[in-house]
Amino acid sequence: MSFTNPDPDPRSTTGLEPGGGVPPGETPPAESSMPEAGPQELHNPPKGWAKGPLTLILAVVLVVAAGLLGYALVLIY
Repeated sequence: MSFTNPDPDPRSTTGLEPGGGVPPGETPPAESSMPEAGPQELHNPPKGWAKGPLTLILAVVLVVAAGLLGYALVLIY
C-alpha cells in the first residue's frame, strides 16, 4: 500500500510566500455575520415542553418514588 502526502507541496502551491505565509488579499474574506441570514423556521417554534409529556414523566417519577419508598419501609419493618 502506498502512502501519499495529503499536504500540497509549498514549492508548487500558488499564493504562498517563502516560509509558508500567505500574502494579504490572497485568501477569501471571512464569513459574514448577518443575523437572520437563513429562512424563518416555522416548524420548530422555541416553546417549552408540552403539558402532556411533562405530566406523564412526572407521574412515572412519582410512581417509581412511591414504589421505592414502599420497598424501603418493607425492609425496615
